[in-house]
Amino acid sequence: MQAFEYARPATVEQAVRLLAADGSVALAGGSDLLALMKDGVEAPRRVVALGGIAALRGLRLDGAGLRIGALATLDELASHPEVRRRYPVVAEAAGHVAGPQIRNLGTVAGNLCQRPRCWYYRSGFGLLPEQHGKSMVVEGDNRYHAILGNGGPAYFVHPSTLAPLLIALGARLRLAGPRGERQVELASFYRAPQAAGEREHALGGGEVVTEVLVPPMGGRLAWSYEVRQRQTLDWSLATAAVVLGMEGGKVASARVVLGQVAPVPWRAEAAEELLRGKAVNAGVAAVAGEAAVRGARALSRNQYKIQLARVAVKRALLAAAGQKEV
Repeated sequence: MQAFEYARPATVEQAVRLLAADGSVALAGGSDLLALMKDGVEAPRRVVALGGIAALRGLRLDGAGLRIGALATLDELASHPEVRRRYPVVAEAAGHVAGPQIRNLGTVAGNLCQRPRCWYYRSGFGLLPEQHGKSMVVEGDNRYHAILGNGGPAYFVHPSTLAPLLIALGARLRLAGPRGERQVELASFYRAPQAAGEREHALGGGEVVTEVLVPPMGGRLAWSYEVRQRQTLDWSLATAAVVLGMEGGKVASARVVLGQVAPVPWRAEAAEELLRGKAVNAGVAAVAGEAAVRGARALSRNQYKIQLARVAVKRALLAAAGQKEV
């Protein structure tokens, strides 16, 4: 690990000024950044630790919905009594992230802003790894890479299992930066880089996430379903988050968002359109799962992810509707 300057601001304004300098990075829980620094993937000149900023902590619920401080831990979100009562699906999803050690340390904003788990990136080859003018992912081991939105040059998958659910719920981020505060829809926060040096999110220089804003459930049905090789301390292979507005036992509105299948959380609009006006049952859920992966394109070694995503959508829909799979 290279030497670096360490700063611990007490306010958001101080953090913004410190982060505006080139080579500065924000440190929240540290479970991702410190690993990247130890491996030589990240070599910041300045680490700005946000842990001393009280304004970034806490969870609040009011008539406008759920407000999650950027430094709220995943465990706090999972165990908060009012979140469990009013947003049970959010608490449930947060409680399944990684293992208890990570949940006690990792923050909600850190989970949403974590870097891709692509082993080419983690080995120092960048987000768009190439060798001799060819993609190392396409030519190499791509078992865990994208099946949607993978026309290139980005083939990594977005890693957060919380992001698809929050996007489906219509969450927004509050950001603070040198030009003041702004809000952005979480759905538009992520992007697939097209050239070397571009990031996979829309944080500007000196900007920091201060809060995650989740609107009221409003009677909507929701669920998030993950497929993993192991139940704990493992990364999801595919996630499906569904949020349904119901009228008279039929779907009036639907949001279906997939995770770990594309460089960004992937909204399955074909599945959403198919669900409208229908009662959710095993047959409809299966057809929606097929629609969700329409257009998927497997690489040489990840064909299995198409089936995982298909099944994840079906099971998430049935769970949201309170039905068992048959």
